[in-house]
Amino acid sequence: MKAVKFGGTSMSTADSILRVAKIIKQDRDRRFVVVSAPGKAEGEDKVTDALVKVSEACACDRKAAFAPVRSRFERLCEGVGLLGLLDGELDAIERNIVQADYCYILSRGEYLCAKLLAGVLNYSFIDAAELIRFNGNSFDDELTQDTCKVGLKGKLDVVIPGFYGSDENGRIVTFSRGGSDVSGAIVARAVDADVYENFTDVDGFMTCDPRFVPHASVIDVLTYKELRELAYMGANVLHPESIFPVRKANIPIHILNTFNENAIGTKIVPTEEFLSGKHVRKNNMPITAIAGRQHFFSMHIDKSLMNSEVGIMRRVLSCFERYGVSVEHIPSGIDSVTVVFSAVDSETTNKLIEEVKMEVNPDHISLTTDISLIAIVGHGMKSRPGTAARAINRLSHANINLRMLDMGASEINLILGVSDSDFERALKALTGEFEV
Repeated sequence: MKAVKFGGTSMSTADSILRVAKIIKQDRDRRFVVVSAPGKAEGEDKVTDALVKVSEACACDRKAAFAPVRSRFERLCEGVGLLGLLDGELDAIERNIVQADYCYILSRGEYLCAKLLAGVLNYSFIDAAELIRFNGNSFDDELTQDTCKVGLKGKLDVVIPGFYGSDENGRIVTFSRGGSDVSGAIVARAVDADVYENFTDVDGFMTCDPRFVPHASVIDVLTYKELRELAYMGANVLHPESIFPVRKANIPIHILNTFNENAIGTKIVPTEEFLSGKHVRKNNMPITAIAGRQHFFSMHIDKSLMNSEVGIMRRVLSCFERYGVSVEHIPSGIDSVTVVFSAVDSETTNKLIEEVKMEVNPDHISLTTDISLIAIVGHGMKSRPGTAARAINRLSHANINLRMLDMGASEINLILGVSDSDFERALKALTGEFEV
């Protein structure tokens, strides 16, 4: 049995919705379907973006702001041969949005899209608000599993909207954007699916970002751990939190392309199963993929005898915590530490520097504001020495200055820091070195 999720591009036009219906009916194991709101189409914004505009309008203007969303779904219904299917739902939403909150309004794209696909397939519709539970604004995993198991018990051939659930008072609460991936994984775990298929508009995870490295290829097998490292560094085929529900149940994920039935996609498998030899990649290179993100800051702190000063690291990090600044990496030496963090505004940066000065009284402190981080990821690095040396040598030969080097304790990721201006050249040089 399979749980299947289709992204916004897959649901963006009447033709693509009919294609989705055909894909589902081609495999009778696809019994639980989760959908996103319709994405961009020619001359059309993403439905969720249009709903953001509705939420931002004053109460008296919301009906007019909702008109493009209403028109989009009316045309989708007509295009799939179900004219008028959603008229009652659209009328009700139009009435409710006058006083509705942000999450309710944002969730209506998925709600309507699931209603529409259920009509096309002649499947049952189950509202995510009845299945997925939040405690305030925080997702409640244990309660959700209980609610889903009860709500889906004995059910087959159902369509469920992604992206949202409800709290103890029945208020609609949403995940972050892209959260339908999480919804699909929750459903897959609840029904004990054999596989969670995630259909999108790309052939799978690539060995590197094809915008920078056009010859990048599709990775056929990826582990949960590798996925987390790559997703964190910007490989955003999947929502980064979507693996947690299925990982707990050792359910593999299969990334597939709605628009390319010949693509084999990427299978994301339990790490332990991969390491035991159950899954084998076609490409047996030590490096699985390379990914990167730009525009980080780094704060370099020097202080004599830093290594003997108990608690100094805690005091430095407490400054970042007070300002809500996310810390990415902390490479250190005997008398120095560098804190790499997500770029923030100049006012916050200046306050951070002053706080650190007051907290630890450093000999010297400096700030760099043009750091890019590149992750070299792969389980094969553990057993094959020389990865770091090869990376450093390749950057040197390309005349790229290495500004930071950090290897994770898991030994499956090597983080390199370069200047923003060298980011693209570094990606190309490293993918060339490791033939990914």
